[in-house]
Amino acid sequence: MKWRKWLENWDMTSLKIKTPFLEMDWNPQEKDKDAAWSLYIELLTRTTTQRLTEKQGSEQTALDNIYSLFQLTRDIIKHNGRDCIEFTKIAVVVLNQVIRPFTTKWHKMSLQTNFADEEVANEFRRELSELQDTLIIYTKMLAEMAGVEDLTELS
Repeated sequence: MKWRKWLENWDMTSLKIKTPFLEMDWNPQEKDKDAAWSLYIELLTRTTTQRLTEKQGSEQTALDNIYSLFQLTRDIIKHNGRDCIEFTKIAVVVLNQVIRPFTTKWHKMSLQTNFADEEVANEFRRELSELQDTLIIYTKMLAEMAGVEDLTELS
C-alpha cells in the first residue's frame, strides 16, 4: 500500500505532504508498531481523545496535556530509534500540522487571560473538540499501524 492510499483511508488527506513521499510504500516494521502502540495508549487515555464535559475539567490542564504530546512523541521516537521511520513520518506531520497550530494559539491566549474569560474558555473547548476529532482519527491510525484492536469507541 502507498502512503497516499493509507491517508485517504483515514480521511487525512488535508495533511500537507509532498507528492514523492505519498507515492512511497507504507510498510511499518516492528519498531514502527512498537512506537505506534506506545503513542496509541497515551492518546487513548488522555484529554487528547477524552472529551471534557461542560463545566468540568480545566482548560489549562487540557492545553498542557495536548502540549505534552511533543515531548512524549520525541521520547518514543528516540526510544525506538531509526528503525521506526514510518511512525516518525506520520508523527512529525501530525505534531507540526495539527497539534502545533492549536498549542501555539492557545498557549499565548492562556498567558493573556488564563482562561478566566468564559467566552475564551468556551472557544478553547470548541477548538479542543475539533482537535480531538482529528486526534481520534490519528489514534485509530496508530492502532492499525500497531496491529491492535482499536479501542477508541470503548468508553
